[in-house]
Amino acid sequence: MFPNDAQRPDPDLLLANVQAQDRKEARGKLRIYFGASAGVGKTFGMLAAACKLHAQGQQLLVGVIETHGRSETAAMLEGLPLLPLKAVQYRGKTLSEFDLDAALAHQPALILMDELAHSNAPGSRHPKRWQDVEDLLGAGIDVFTTINVQHLDSLNDVVGGITGIRVAETVPDTVFDQADEVVLVDIPADELLARLKSGKVYQEQQAERAAQNFFRKGNLIALRELALRRTADRIGDDVRAYRVEKSIAAIWKTDAALLACIGPRPGGEHVVRSTARLAGQLGAEWHAIYIETPSLQQLPGAQREQILQTLKLAQDLGASTAVLSASDIAAAAVEYARSHNLSKIMLGRGHRSWPWRTPHIRRIAHYAPDIDLTEIGAAASDTAAGAPSAPGLGQGGINGMPAKRRLWKYGWAGAASVATALVATPLFAFLDLANIAMLFLLVVVLVALRFGRGPSVVATCVSVACFDFFFVPPRFTFAISDAQYLVTFAVMLAVGLITGHLTANLRFQARVASHRESRSRALYEFARELSGTLQTEQIFDITSRFVQRAFRAKATLLVPDADGRLLAPEAGMNDSLAAALDIGIAQWAFDRATSAGLGTDTLPASKLFYLPLVAPMRTRGVLAIEPESLRWILIPEQRQQLDAFAALAAIALERVHYIEVAQNALVNMESERLRNSLLAALSHDLRTPLTSLVGVSETLVRSRPALDPAQLAYAHTLHDESIRMSALVSNLLDMARIQSGEVTFNLEWQTLEEVVGSALRASGSQLKRHQVITQLEPNLPLLRFDAVLLERVLCNLLENAAKYTPEGSRIVIAAKAHGSVVNVMVYDNGPGLPLGRQEALFEKFTRGEKESTKTGVGLGLAICRAIVEAHGGTIDTCVSPEGGAGFVFSLALGTPPAMPELDLVQSEQ
Repeated sequence: MFPNDAQRPDPDLLLANVQAQDRKEARGKLRIYFGASAGVGKTFGMLAAACKLHAQGQQLLVGVIETHGRSETAAMLEGLPLLPLKAVQYRGKTLSEFDLDAALAHQPALILMDELAHSNAPGSRHPKRWQDVEDLLGAGIDVFTTINVQHLDSLNDVVGGITGIRVAETVPDTVFDQADEVVLVDIPADELLARLKSGKVYQEQQAERAAQNFFRKGNLIALRELALRRTADRIGDDVRAYRVEKSIAAIWKTDAALLACIGPRPGGEHVVRSTARLAGQLGAEWHAIYIETPSLQQLPGAQREQILQTLKLAQDLGASTAVLSASDIAAAAVEYARSHNLSKIMLGRGHRSWPWRTPHIRRIAHYAPDIDLTEIGAAASDTAAGAPSAPGLGQGGINGMPAKRRLWKYGWAGAASVATALVATPLFAFLDLANIAMLFLLVVVLVALRFGRGPSVVATCVSVACFDFFFVPPRFTFAISDAQYLVTFAVMLAVGLITGHLTANLRFQARVASHRESRSRALYEFARELSGTLQTEQIFDITSRFVQRAFRAKATLLVPDADGRLLAPEAGMNDSLAAALDIGIAQWAFDRATSAGLGTDTLPASKLFYLPLVAPMRTRGVLAIEPESLRWILIPEQRQQLDAFAALAAIALERVHYIEVAQNALVNMESERLRNSLLAALSHDLRTPLTSLVGVSETLVRSRPALDPAQLAYAHTLHDESIRMSALVSNLLDMARIQSGEVTFNLEWQTLEEVVGSALRASGSQLKRHQVITQLEPNLPLLRFDAVLLERVLCNLLENAAKYTPEGSRIVIAAKAHGSVVNVMVYDNGPGLPLGRQEALFEKFTRGEKESTKTGVGLGLAICRAIVEAHGGTIDTCVSPEGGAGFVFSLALGTPPAMPELDLVQSEQ
């Protein structure tokens, strides 16, 4: 039965593989050229492959290639189509970055992306280049890329410890593991050092520094070993995936993966430690399992705790652990080894057993002749102790529940058979012997269902004896009158033993299925309850209730505040749980996303087990559990289910968090829309009377006969305040129009000098008590902008400078072409900007001085940013050369239309 079942493909697994394959075909293919360090030839190898494909007619595009001054690499780019890089402004500098939008628009079949771990400049769509690659793959574009071993997240600290240099740019290991192809580019350390000296890796000065630090021979050898091992691990994953896809049951000995089998006898720890040492010497992965049979389920609690502690030791030593339920130990061990492609099974030395019982090691050899078997000798301490033998796998403990607990089951089994004989005796005159034998077989089945295999054997033997004594003539004696009854006794004994064995197995399998169904139902109900939660308090109650029911434990959730500090629940927590709760341990588990407390290596003396709730985006809290028994934490299956509960709770907390974020965003949007509507309404309603006030004040100033000096001063004040209020209303109206998208831009090619001059004239009244200096670079090119709106930007910046600087201060307007943009600066020598609030100044209704007699409502800079960004530019604060405040905005250079040629006709004199 076992071989056929083991080789039969799992239909659910096959369906999952088909669905995964369909999703994979819709994505682009990722090939990674992987090396130990710079200079091994990753980029060159990638370009060589690209040139070959290009010659075959493959449509491809060079997204970004870093040649580092290597002429050989640069020569490989000849003839390949290049994607222009995008200019990104950062702190006054122009950086060239990969243009993701342009690449997606081109939609090539293949694109080359050098240096996968590169960090993009601020302002790019993604902070990391590998995230750009994910977008390309999602669009169905194949990608060739390169990466060094020190840029893998899991090896970053290891490489830093070897070389003394820890790089900041890393790539998640999942990107590497999910790549369709990994090409290892490898050369010996001496050859790489020779390339470095000849200038084929870095320029001369940079090469000298590299040779003194990173590029030491010992470092390169260690990095080469790491790269080879990581590639081998990746290939091992590919082998396992292929075996699953093709339903291959046979062991492929591509590596020395080990399986340690732990039994109930005391030498289990010795098996685990010996396997761990061998795995370390071979550099191989290893697993540790404990197979629980019906008889082993009767072990006393202390012995079961010892088995779980042994499994915990294996897990701490780096093993993947599991507890399996099966009636055939050898078959279960072989099935696990085949499913995980484990080529070597490690067992403790077998003990003496009954002659008719085949040792486990021989049965495993029979089931799997292709698997290597290693028998580990007993430890000296175990040999000296003279541990008693018992059934189990290898060196393990005794099958012994206490004698008193076992004997009463056997006593009940024998008593049931005797009672059946007494009940059937009055019926002897009415029933045939065959029917009476059926009654005894029924009792054997019932005993097997209730008490298990051992008591059923006792019931079978006692039943045969009672049948002979009470019913077979001559009655009430064990003598028999007919030899045929010997056959009856033998058949009855055999049927009873077989029936009891099968019934006990069925009972065991039913219990296992019941436990599995119970775990699945608990997960389903927990997920269903959490799916409808909208508040964090609901998640608290549901999680506590389900953990208490499923794990026989008291539990509570701890969630962080805005500063990441965990807060204890205010109410609803059990008194004993509240007394044992340690916020310090919980905070440690939260900060490191690692379990702590009971049953772990971190503060194991704690009464509580602290499990972090790790969601896809971040850790959302900590689940604190007080179990009734430590065993519930140590059993691998229970721990896996608890991890599943924690993951569901973490996702629910994250979902509720984003629901609150979405609700707040919706409220803010509605508030913003309402505010803009009110601004627009007020602006329209105020503009007409303000225009009238301006006109009346101008009329009063110019009236004839002229007003007396006092009245004229009032008229001038009325005029100035009306102009100021009119400008304020214009700002409000412009802000509302820009936010609503009602502004139509009149973009034309024109000179910057003209709009600067018009802005100075418009702001003349505010600037008359200041010294204004223009420093425009000669021969600035034409720019494409809306002159009216750009004049508003300059006016707001100039008026802002005039408002917050004392009389006589210097205000400078400067403009200079820089790369693909023109930077325009407005700065002064005044008191400067408030520290720490530079970015906040561009928000609406934010003023430079919170409490000030200066006029304004804080919209000027917000309008400037809205207008500049609508032109495709950026605006920010900057360091003033004069020591005061400074603002700089950039406008993109373009290609102005060609000027018409003028025919100059020179008249003859």
